[in-house]
Amino acid sequence: MKSIWLAGLFLLPGTAFGETLYVSNERGNSVSVIDAATQTLIATWSVGGRPRGITVSKDGKYIYLCASTDHAVQVIERATGKIVAELPSGEDPEQFFLSRDGETLFVANEDGAALTAIDLATKSVAFQVDVGGEPEGVAQSPDGRWVAVTSEEDNVVNWIDLKSKAMVEETPTDLRPRHVEFTADGKELWIAAEVGGTVQIADTATKKVIATLNFEIPGVGAHRILPCGIRFTPDGRTAIVALGRADHVALVDVATRTVRAYVPVGKRVWHVAVSADGTRAYSANGLSDNVSVIDLANAKVVGTVAVGTAPWGIAIAP
Repeated sequence: MKSIWLAGLFLLPGTAFGETLYVSNERGNSVSVIDAATQTLIATWSVGGRPRGITVSKDGKYIYLCASTDHAVQVIERATGKIVAELPSGEDPEQFFLSRDGETLFVANEDGAALTAIDLATKSVAFQVDVGGEPEGVAQSPDGRWVAVTSEEDNVVNWIDLKSKAMVEETPTDLRPRHVEFTADGKELWIAAEVGGTVQIADTATKKVIATLNFEIPGVGAHRILPCGIRFTPDGRTAIVALGRADHVALVDVATRTVRAYVPVGKRVWHVAVSADGTRAYSANGLSDNVSVIDLANAKVVGTVAVGTAPWGIAIAP
């Protein structure tokens, strides 16, 4: 296993300090590349219009990026920052989910009210499914059976059965659901309802909401609490929830469904990423043009990195 020597530190791959962050800057038409070890910006890549959803290929060689106004998913070579392909994504791709096997991208088409499945091997559309208006959040269940897609306009989560490639059920939610995330065991789907100000938990088996999490931050008006991105720590014990214009993230104990801490970050936090060792989280702060580095054990920000204009999505890779 190759190690890295940096600034007097002996680093092992897979630790928080040996990782790289990729941040999509929605109004900057760029991706910022951050070295987690030094908490410094090491590159800025020019990309397509209004970049939002961002993730890393299973083999680690490429970045996939939703270029929303270009109506494409761009494939960026990590080693060079060059755009090497554009995938047919459907209209206005906003978020996506890389399938568990790494072979398919499930893309939410915000203006097209559809989910587009892209076959990565052939770089072609495998199938499309009509869903509710303004779809955004997308996640595939760990068993590969379901794809859940939020509808901001209809206030539902659409459940797509991948066996039939059809939308078979809807789960009503609080107002404007924007992001979904399955727990590692696949039994629960956590849903961020932005305007509702809540995170709702749906039972995967019944497709029913079984719990609703509310957030109260001293000195912050309820109208500013706008949940968006959710990520779980690798051990599954903590959910990190971006709270939008509240300028905080919430650290939620998954077992008890209670908030253990609120951490003030930059302005208008959109999405978050978690280090592989579960010690740190990173938030993309859309109105302060920076990324906050969060020590999860101590629930505090330990660093801030300036990026491009309006950071939105964030991905992490070793």
